[in-house]
Amino acid sequence: MRKIALAVAAALALSACGTGGGSAGQELSKDPVTLRFTWWGADERHKRTQQVIDLFQKKYPNITVKGEFKDWNGYWESLATTVAANDAPDIIQMDELYLSSYAERGALLDLGTATKHLKTADFDKTALDTGVVKGKQYALPVGLATYSIVANTDLLDQLKIKLPDDGTWSWDDFKKVGDEVSKAGGGKITGVQSFGFDAGSLNIWARQHGAALFDDAGKVAVPEDVLAGYWTYIRDLAKTGVAPAPSVTIERAGGSLDQSGTATNASALGTWWNTQLPSLATASGQKLKLLKLPGESQASSPAAYFKPSMYWSISSRSKHPAEAALFVDFLANSQEVADVMLTDRGIPANTKLRAAIAPKLGEYDKAAAEYLDSVKVGTAPRVTPNGASTIEAIIKRHTEEVLFDRQTPEQAAKSFITELQAEIDGA
Repeated sequence: MRKIALAVAAALALSACGTGGGSAGQELSKDPVTLRFTWWGADERHKRTQQVIDLFQKKYPNITVKGEFKDWNGYWESLATTVAANDAPDIIQMDELYLSSYAERGALLDLGTATKHLKTADFDKTALDTGVVKGKQYALPVGLATYSIVANTDLLDQLKIKLPDDGTWSWDDFKKVGDEVSKAGGGKITGVQSFGFDAGSLNIWARQHGAALFDDAGKVAVPEDVLAGYWTYIRDLAKTGVAPAPSVTIERAGGSLDQSGTATNASALGTWWNTQLPSLATASGQKLKLLKLPGESQASSPAAYFKPSMYWSISSRSKHPAEAALFVDFLANSQEVADVMLTDRGIPANTKLRAAIAPKLGEYDKAAAEYLDSVKVGTAPRVTPNGASTIEAIIKRHTEEVLFDRQTPEQAAKSFITELQAEIDGA
Protein backbone atom coordinates (compact mmCIF):
# COMPACT_ATOMS: atom_id res chain seq x y z
CA MET A 1 0.00 0.00 0.00
CA ARG A 2 2.84 2.38 0.84
CA LYS A 3 4.48 1.66 -2.53
CA ILE A 4 1.24 2.40 -4.38
CA ALA A 5 0.70 5.65 -2.47
CA LEU A 6 4.21 6.84 -3.29
CA ALA A 7 3.78 5.92 -6.96
CA VAL A 8 0.53 7.87 -7.14
CA ALA A 9 2.01 10.90 -5.38
CA ALA A 10 5.16 10.95 -7.49
CA ALA A 11 3.34 10.59 -10.78
CA LEU A 12 0.69 13.13 -9.94
CA ALA A 13 3.36 15.62 -8.91
CA LEU A 14 4.54 15.52 -12.51
CA SER A 15 1.10 16.08 -14.00
CA ALA A 16 -0.39 19.50 -14.63
CA CYS A 17 -3.95 20.65 -14.31
CA GLY A 18 -5.71 20.96 -17.61
CA THR A 19 -8.76 20.16 -19.64
CA GLY A 20 -9.45 18.00 -22.63
CA GLY A 21 -10.80 18.79 -26.02
CA GLY A 22 -14.40 19.67 -25.18
CA SER A 23 -17.10 20.36 -22.63
CA ALA A 24 -19.01 17.67 -20.73
CA GLY A 25 -22.18 19.66 -21.38
CA GLN A 26 -21.82 19.89 -25.14
CA GLU A 27 -23.93 17.96 -27.68
CA LEU A 28 -22.90 14.40 -28.41
CA SER A 29 -20.81 13.89 -31.51
CA LYS A 30 -22.30 12.07 -34.49
CA ASP A 31 -18.82 11.21 -35.71
CA PRO A 32 -16.90 8.11 -34.57
CA VAL A 33 -15.62 8.48 -31.00
CA THR A 34 -13.25 6.18 -29.08
CA LEU A 35 -13.24 6.09 -25.29
CA ARG A 36 -10.77 4.30 -23.02
CA PHE A 37 -12.21 2.72 -19.88
CA THR A 38 -10.01 1.32 -17.11
CA TRP A 39 -10.85 -0.84 -14.10
CA TRP A 40 -9.36 -3.38 -11.70
CA GLY A 41 -10.78 -6.77 -10.80
CA ALA A 42 -10.79 -10.51 -11.38
CA ASP A 43 -11.72 -12.45 -14.51
CA GLU A 44 -15.42 -12.60 -13.71
CA ARG A 45 -15.58 -8.81 -13.46
CA HIS A 46 -13.75 -8.48 -16.77
CA LYS A 47 -16.25 -10.75 -18.51
CA ARG A 48 -19.26 -8.93 -17.10
CA THR A 49 -17.78 -5.52 -17.89
CA GLN A 50 -17.15 -6.51 -21.51
CA GLN A 51 -20.80 -7.56 -21.75
CA VAL A 52 -21.77 -4.09 -20.54
CA ILE A 53 -19.45 -2.43 -23.05
CA ASP A 54 -21.03 -4.48 -25.84
CA LEU A 55 -24.51 -3.36 -24.76
CA PHE A 56 -23.45 0.29 -24.80
CA GLN A 57 -21.80 0.05 -28.23
CA LYS A 58 -24.91 -1.59 -29.64
CA LYS A 59 -26.98 1.34 -28.35
CA TYR A 60 -24.47 3.98 -29.51
CA PRO A 61 -22.76 2.49 -32.60
CA ASN A 62 -20.60 5.56 -33.25
CA ILE A 63 -18.89 5.20 -29.83
CA THR A 64 -16.19 2.57 -29.34
CA VAL A 65 -15.14 1.73 -25.78
CA LYS A 66 -11.74 0.12 -25.29
CA GLY A 67 -11.32 -1.69 -22.00
CA GLU A 68 -8.08 -1.65 -20.00
CA PHE A 69 -8.06 -3.83 -16.88
CA LYS A 70 -5.48 -4.93 -14.33
CA ASP A 71 -5.14 -6.33 -10.82
CA TRP A 72 -5.28 -3.94 -7.85
CA ASN A 73 -1.56 -3.21 -7.47
CA GLY A 74 -0.74 -2.93 -11.16
CA TYR A 75 -3.80 -0.78 -11.69
CA TRP A 76 -2.69 2.13 -9.52
CA GLU A 77 0.87 2.20 -10.80
CA SER A 78 -0.43 2.19 -14.39
CA LEU A 79 -3.02 4.89 -13.71
CA ALA A 80 -0.50 7.17 -12.03
CA THR A 81 1.88 6.77 -14.96
CA THR A 82 -0.74 7.52 -17.62
CA VAL A 83 -2.04 10.55 -15.71
CA ALA A 84 1.49 11.94 -15.38
CA ALA A 85 2.00 11.44 -19.11
CA ASN A 86 -1.29 13.24 -19.90
CA ASP A 87 -2.56 9.99 -21.39
CA ALA A 88 -5.18 9.02 -18.81
CA PRO A 89 -8.14 6.81 -19.79
CA ASP A 90 -11.41 8.69 -20.29
CA ILE A 91 -13.40 6.71 -17.71
CA ILE A 92 -11.66 5.62 -14.53
CA GLN A 93 -12.74 3.15 -11.86
CA MET A 94 -11.66 5.07 -8.74
CA ASP A 95 -11.17 4.12 -5.08
CA GLU A 96 -11.89 6.26 -2.02
CA LEU A 97 -8.30 6.05 -0.79
CA TYR A 98 -7.00 7.83 -3.89
CA LEU A 99 -9.90 10.08 -4.84
CA SER A 100 -8.51 13.20 -3.14
CA SER A 101 -5.05 12.58 -4.58
CA TYR A 102 -6.38 12.70 -8.13
CA ALA A 103 -9.14 15.27 -7.62
CA GLU A 104 -6.97 17.84 -5.85
CA ARG A 105 -4.30 17.63 -8.58
CA GLY A 106 -6.85 18.48 -11.27
CA ALA A 107 -6.80 15.02 -12.86
CA LEU A 108 -10.56 14.43 -12.61
CA LEU A 109 -13.55 16.12 -14.21
CA ASP A 110 -16.10 17.90 -12.03
CA LEU A 111 -19.16 15.74 -12.74
CA GLY A 112 -21.35 18.71 -11.86
CA THR A 113 -20.49 19.98 -15.34
CA ALA A 114 -21.82 16.79 -16.93
CA THR A 115 -25.45 16.82 -15.78
CA LYS A 116 -26.75 17.14 -19.35
CA HIS A 117 -25.68 13.54 -20.00
CA LEU A 118 -25.17 12.14 -16.50
CA LYS A 119 -28.19 11.87 -14.19
CA THR A 120 -28.04 11.21 -10.44
CA ALA A 121 -31.70 11.50 -9.40
CA ASP A 122 -31.81 7.89 -8.16
CA PHE A 123 -28.84 8.32 -5.78
CA ASP A 124 -29.26 9.38 -2.14
CA LYS A 125 -27.45 12.60 -1.28
CA THR A 126 -25.56 10.76 1.47
CA ALA A 127 -24.26 8.39 -1.22
CA LEU A 128 -23.37 11.16 -3.66
CA ASP A 129 -21.51 13.04 -0.93
CA THR A 130 -19.00 10.19 -0.67
CA GLY A 131 -17.62 11.37 -4.03
CA VAL A 132 -17.35 15.06 -3.16
CA VAL A 133 -13.95 16.72 -2.72
CA LYS A 134 -13.79 20.39 -1.77
CA GLY A 135 -17.40 20.92 -2.73
CA LYS A 136 -17.25 19.32 -6.19
CA GLN A 137 -18.55 15.93 -7.36
CA TYR A 138 -15.46 14.24 -8.75
CA ALA A 139 -16.76 10.68 -8.46
CA LEU A 140 -20.02 8.77 -8.63
CA PRO A 141 -20.35 5.83 -6.23
CA VAL A 142 -20.90 2.50 -7.96
CA GLY A 143 -21.75 0.25 -5.02
CA LEU A 144 -22.24 0.89 -1.33
CA ALA A 145 -21.41 -0.88 1.91
CA THR A 146 -21.91 -0.04 5.55
CA TYR A 147 -20.26 -1.36 8.69
CA SER A 148 -21.97 -4.16 10.60
CA ILE A 149 -21.64 -7.00 13.05
CA VAL A 150 -21.79 -10.49 11.56
CA ALA A 151 -23.23 -13.00 14.04
CA ASN A 152 -22.96 -16.78 13.71
CA THR A 153 -26.46 -17.77 14.80
CA ASP A 154 -25.66 -21.51 14.59
CA LEU A 155 -22.84 -21.05 17.13
CA LEU A 156 -25.02 -18.95 19.41
CA ASP A 157 -27.80 -21.56 19.28
CA GLN A 158 -25.30 -24.34 19.92
CA LEU A 159 -24.02 -22.55 23.02
CA LYS A 160 -27.58 -21.60 24.06
CA ILE A 161 -26.83 -17.88 23.99
CA LYS A 162 -29.58 -15.49 22.97
CA LEU A 163 -29.07 -13.26 19.95
CA PRO A 164 -28.61 -9.71 21.29
CA ASP A 165 -31.06 -6.91 20.56
CA ASP A 166 -29.15 -4.91 17.99
CA GLY A 167 -31.61 -2.05 18.19
CA THR A 168 -30.49 -1.10 21.69
CA TRP A 169 -27.17 -2.74 22.53
CA SER A 170 -24.05 -0.85 23.60
CA TRP A 171 -20.37 -1.71 23.32
CA ASP A 172 -20.56 -2.94 26.93
CA ASP A 173 -23.37 -5.29 25.87
CA PHE A 174 -21.23 -6.44 22.94
CA LYS A 175 -18.44 -7.30 25.37
CA LYS A 176 -20.84 -9.10 27.74
CA VAL A 177 -22.27 -11.30 24.99
CA GLY A 178 -18.77 -12.01 23.78
CA ASP A 179 -17.74 -13.02 27.30
CA GLU A 180 -20.69 -15.44 27.55
CA VAL A 181 -19.66 -17.07 24.28
CA SER A 182 -15.99 -17.36 25.24
CA LYS A 183 -16.84 -18.99 28.59
CA ALA A 184 -19.34 -21.37 27.01
CA GLY A 185 -16.95 -22.12 24.14
CA GLY A 186 -14.46 -23.85 26.40
CA GLY A 187 -11.42 -22.27 24.81
CA LYS A 188 -12.32 -23.37 21.28
CA ILE A 189 -14.61 -20.46 20.45
CA THR A 190 -14.19 -16.81 21.35
CA GLY A 191 -17.09 -14.41 21.52
CA VAL A 192 -15.57 -11.66 19.39
CA GLN A 193 -13.21 -11.65 16.46
CA SER A 194 -10.67 -8.94 17.23
CA PHE A 195 -10.92 -5.71 15.28
CA GLY A 196 -8.82 -2.58 15.07
CA PHE A 197 -7.14 -3.19 11.73
CA ASP A 198 -9.22 -1.07 9.40
CA ALA A 199 -10.44 2.50 9.05
CA GLY A 200 -14.07 1.41 9.22
CA SER A 201 -14.06 0.47 12.90
CA LEU A 202 -12.04 3.56 13.86
CA ASN A 203 -14.34 5.81 11.84
CA ILE A 204 -17.40 4.38 13.59
CA TRP A 205 -15.82 4.72 17.04
CA ALA A 206 -14.88 8.35 16.40
CA ARG A 207 -18.29 9.26 14.97
CA GLN A 208 -20.14 7.67 17.89
CA HIS A 209 -18.07 9.88 20.18
CA GLY A 210 -19.00 13.02 18.26
CA ALA A 211 -15.66 13.25 16.47
CA ALA A 212 -14.28 12.64 12.98
CA LEU A 213 -11.01 11.24 11.68
CA PHE A 214 -10.43 14.29 9.47
CA ASP A 215 -11.73 17.84 9.38
CA ASP A 216 -12.94 19.59 6.23
CA ALA A 217 -9.43 20.88 5.54
CA GLY A 218 -8.06 17.33 5.56
CA LYS A 219 -6.24 17.55 8.88
CA VAL A 220 -6.32 14.72 11.44
CA ALA A 221 -9.09 15.79 13.82
CA VAL A 222 -9.85 12.82 16.07
CA PRO A 223 -9.04 13.65 19.74
CA GLU A 224 -6.38 11.66 21.56
CA ASP A 225 -8.77 10.55 24.30
CA VAL A 226 -11.21 9.08 21.75
CA LEU A 227 -8.39 7.13 20.11
CA ALA A 228 -7.11 5.98 23.49
CA GLY A 229 -10.59 4.72 24.35
CA TYR A 230 -10.70 2.75 21.10
CA TRP A 231 -7.42 0.97 21.76
CA THR A 232 -8.27 0.45 25.44
CA TYR A 233 -11.46 -1.35 24.43
CA ILE A 234 -9.64 -3.57 21.92
CA ARG A 235 -6.90 -4.40 24.42
CA ASP A 236 -9.46 -5.29 27.10
CA LEU A 237 -11.27 -7.69 24.76
CA ALA A 238 -8.04 -9.64 24.35
CA LYS A 239 -6.96 -9.49 28.00
CA THR A 240 -10.32 -10.79 29.24
CA GLY A 241 -10.51 -13.61 26.69
CA VAL A 242 -13.51 -12.15 24.90
CA ALA A 243 -11.28 -11.95 21.81
CA PRO A 244 -8.41 -14.29 20.86
CA ALA A 245 -4.88 -13.92 22.20
CA PRO A 246 -2.83 -11.23 20.42
CA SER A 247 -0.69 -13.76 18.53
CA VAL A 248 -3.79 -15.45 17.10
CA THR A 249 -5.40 -12.11 16.29
CA ILE A 250 -2.34 -10.84 14.41
CA GLU A 251 -2.02 -14.06 12.43
CA ARG A 252 -5.66 -13.91 11.34
CA ALA A 253 -5.49 -10.20 10.57
CA GLY A 254 -2.66 -10.88 8.14
CA GLY A 255 -4.56 -13.66 6.39
CA SER A 256 -7.40 -13.79 3.90
CA LEU A 257 -11.10 -13.52 4.70
CA ASP A 258 -11.32 -17.33 4.64
CA GLN A 259 -8.84 -17.50 7.54
CA SER A 260 -10.75 -15.11 9.79
CA GLY A 261 -12.41 -16.11 13.04
CA THR A 262 -15.83 -15.59 11.46
CA ALA A 263 -15.10 -17.69 8.37
CA THR A 264 -13.58 -20.55 10.40
CA ASN A 265 -16.37 -20.51 13.03
CA ALA A 266 -13.84 -19.69 15.74
CA SER A 267 -15.63 -16.46 16.77
CA ALA A 268 -19.36 -15.83 17.10
CA LEU A 269 -19.33 -12.07 16.46
CA GLY A 270 -17.20 -10.01 14.12
CA THR A 271 -17.04 -6.52 12.61
CA TRP A 272 -17.38 -6.57 8.82
CA TRP A 273 -18.71 -4.56 5.91
CA ASN A 274 -22.19 -5.88 5.16
CA THR A 275 -21.21 -6.77 1.59
CA GLN A 276 -18.71 -9.34 2.89
CA LEU A 277 -21.57 -11.47 4.24
CA PRO A 278 -21.94 -13.78 1.17
CA SER A 279 -18.22 -14.66 1.13
CA LEU A 280 -18.19 -15.25 4.89
CA ALA A 281 -21.29 -17.45 4.69
CA THR A 282 -19.75 -19.55 1.92
CA ALA A 283 -16.54 -20.03 3.91
CA SER A 284 -18.32 -20.64 7.21
CA GLY A 285 -20.97 -23.08 6.03
CA GLN A 286 -23.15 -21.94 8.92
CA LYS A 287 -26.02 -19.50 9.32
CA LEU A 288 -24.84 -15.91 9.64
CA LYS A 289 -26.85 -12.78 10.35
CA LEU A 290 -26.10 -9.08 10.03
CA LEU A 291 -26.62 -7.03 13.18
CA LYS A 292 -26.60 -3.26 13.59
CA LEU A 293 -23.58 -1.76 15.29
CA PRO A 294 -23.36 -1.55 19.08
CA GLY A 295 -23.46 2.00 20.42
CA GLU A 296 -25.68 3.45 17.70
CA SER A 297 -28.69 3.85 19.98
CA GLN A 298 -26.52 5.72 22.53
CA ALA A 299 -24.91 8.04 19.95
CA SER A 300 -26.38 11.51 19.40
CA SER A 301 -26.55 10.90 15.63
CA PRO A 302 -25.97 7.87 13.36
CA ALA A 303 -22.31 6.95 13.13
CA ALA A 304 -22.97 4.37 10.41
CA TYR A 305 -22.17 5.69 6.95
CA PHE A 306 -22.08 4.64 3.32
CA LYS A 307 -18.71 3.46 2.04
CA PRO A 308 -18.41 3.23 -1.74
CA SER A 309 -17.11 -0.05 -3.09
CA MET A 310 -15.61 2.07 -5.87
CA TYR A 311 -16.51 5.05 -8.04
CA TRP A 312 -16.79 6.11 -11.67
CA SER A 313 -14.66 9.16 -12.49
CA ILE A 314 -13.83 10.92 -15.76
CA SER A 315 -10.42 12.28 -16.70
CA SER A 316 -10.27 16.06 -16.81
CA ARG A 317 -8.22 15.68 -19.98
CA SER A 318 -10.70 13.52 -21.85
CA LYS A 319 -11.11 14.70 -25.43
CA HIS A 320 -14.69 13.43 -25.34
CA PRO A 321 -16.11 14.39 -21.92
CA ALA A 322 -19.74 14.44 -23.12
CA GLU A 323 -19.51 10.89 -24.47
CA ALA A 324 -17.61 9.79 -21.36
CA ALA A 325 -20.42 11.22 -19.21
CA LEU A 326 -22.96 9.35 -21.35
CA PHE A 327 -21.10 6.09 -20.78
CA VAL A 328 -20.94 6.69 -17.00
CA ASP A 329 -24.68 7.43 -17.07
CA PHE A 330 -25.21 4.08 -18.80
CA LEU A 331 -23.09 2.30 -16.18
CA ALA A 332 -24.85 4.04 -13.30
CA ASN A 333 -28.48 4.10 -14.41
CA SER A 334 -29.12 1.30 -16.90
CA GLN A 335 -31.25 -1.66 -15.88
CA GLU A 336 -29.39 -3.71 -18.51
CA VAL A 337 -26.10 -3.03 -16.77
CA ALA A 338 -27.53 -3.85 -13.33
CA ASP A 339 -28.85 -7.18 -14.62
CA VAL A 340 -25.37 -8.10 -15.85
CA MET A 341 -23.27 -6.79 -12.96
CA LEU A 342 -25.68 -7.60 -10.08
CA THR A 343 -23.43 -7.18 -6.99
CA ASP A 344 -20.04 -7.74 -8.65
CA ARG A 345 -19.09 -4.12 -7.92
CA GLY A 346 -21.08 -3.97 -4.69
CA ILE A 347 -24.72 -3.36 -3.86
CA PRO A 348 -25.82 -0.70 -6.36
CA ALA A 349 -25.72 2.86 -5.06
CA ASN A 350 -28.59 3.64 -7.42
CA THR A 351 -31.64 2.99 -5.22
CA LYS A 352 -33.93 2.21 -8.16
CA LEU A 353 -31.58 -0.43 -9.55
CA ARG A 354 -30.93 -1.84 -6.09
CA ALA A 355 -34.63 -2.59 -5.71
CA ALA A 356 -34.88 -3.94 -9.26
CA ILE A 357 -32.17 -6.59 -8.89
CA ALA A 358 -33.24 -7.76 -5.40
CA PRO A 359 -35.35 -10.71 -6.67
CA LYS A 360 -32.36 -11.99 -8.64
CA LEU A 361 -29.98 -12.13 -5.69
CA GLY A 362 -29.00 -15.11 -3.58
CA GLU A 363 -29.93 -15.37 0.10
CA TYR A 364 -26.93 -13.56 1.54
CA ASP A 365 -26.56 -10.95 -1.20
CA LYS A 366 -30.22 -10.14 -0.62
CA ALA A 367 -29.66 -9.95 3.15
CA ALA A 368 -26.76 -7.55 2.60
CA ALA A 369 -28.89 -5.34 0.35
CA GLU A 370 -31.78 -5.32 2.83
CA TYR A 371 -29.39 -4.42 5.63
CA LEU A 372 -28.10 -1.46 3.63
CA ASP A 373 -31.66 -0.18 3.23
CA SER A 374 -32.53 -0.74 6.90
CA VAL A 375 -29.62 1.06 8.57
CA LYS A 376 -29.81 4.73 9.46
CA VAL A 377 -26.71 6.42 8.12
CA GLY A 378 -25.16 9.77 8.96
CA THR A 379 -23.46 12.26 6.71
CA ALA A 380 -20.54 10.95 4.69
CA PRO A 381 -17.12 11.25 6.34
CA ARG A 382 -14.62 13.55 4.71
CA VAL A 383 -12.94 11.70 1.83
CA THR A 384 -9.53 10.32 2.84
CA PRO A 385 -7.14 13.27 2.35
CA ASN A 386 -4.31 13.29 -0.12
CA GLY A 387 -1.39 11.53 1.59
CA ALA A 388 -3.50 9.50 4.04
CA SER A 389 -3.98 6.41 1.86
CA THR A 390 -1.66 4.46 4.20
CA ILE A 391 -4.05 4.94 7.13
CA GLU A 392 -4.91 1.27 7.54
CA ALA A 393 -1.28 0.22 7.71
CA ILE A 394 -0.77 2.82 10.45
CA ILE A 395 -3.87 1.65 12.36
CA LYS A 396 -2.77 -1.99 12.12
CA ARG A 397 0.71 -1.24 13.43
CA HIS A 398 -0.58 0.67 16.45
CA THR A 399 -3.17 -1.99 17.26
CA GLU A 400 -0.41 -4.60 17.28
CA GLU A 401 1.71 -2.41 19.56
CA VAL A 402 -1.15 -2.06 22.04
CA LEU A 403 -2.13 -5.75 21.96
CA PHE A 404 1.44 -6.80 22.71
CA ASP A 405 1.77 -4.12 25.44
CA ARG A 406 4.55 -2.33 23.60
CA GLN A 407 2.49 0.87 23.70
CA THR A 408 -0.21 2.11 26.01
CA PRO A 409 -3.46 3.18 24.33
CA GLU A 410 -2.53 6.77 25.17
CA GLN A 411 0.88 6.43 23.53
CA ALA A 412 -0.67 4.81 20.47
CA ALA A 413 -3.18 7.64 20.15
CA LYS A 414 -0.51 10.34 20.25
CA SER A 415 1.78 8.48 17.86
CA PHE A 416 -1.04 7.71 15.41
CA ILE A 417 -2.04 11.37 15.08
CA THR A 418 1.56 12.52 14.63
CA GLU A 419 2.38 9.88 12.02
CA LEU A 420 -0.79 10.23 9.97
CA GLN A 421 -0.58 14.04 9.94
CA ALA A 422 3.02 13.82 8.78
CA GLU A 423 1.91 11.63 5.87
CA ILE A 424 -0.70 14.22 4.87
CA ASP A 425 1.69 17.16 5.25
CA GLY A 426 4.31 15.39 3.16
CA ALA A 427 1.98 14.62 0.25
